Amino acid sequence: MSEDVGADKKADRGTAVDAGGLFGPSVDCEEAVHELYHYLDGELTEERRAQISVHLDWCGPCGGAAEFEAELRQVIASCCKDRVPQSLIDRVARAIDEESRQHHGEH
Repeated sequence: MSEDVGADKKADRGTAVDAGGLFGPSVDCEEAVHELYHYLDGELTEERRAQISVHLDWCGPCGGAAEFEAELRQVIASCCKDRVPQSLIDRVARAIDEESRQHHGEH
């Protein structure tokens, strides 16, 4: 009986959803997760991206992981934007004005 349980676990591990019969070649969970960052970065061929997309649409756990990673990237991107202090902006503007005055005075 323990052999049967192990076989069931192995079979379940990589195939949460097999939509391949409906939509072409299937992608298992292991493949989808392995290529998730390439998928999110747009680094896959159109064909492979479509295959991963079908899996993510039909597999709740993998689709949820993809949504989480995409949202996490958005949060990190919005929080990590460099903001230039107003004092620096003012100093640069004054320096440009001064340089412009000096340049125009020489002509």
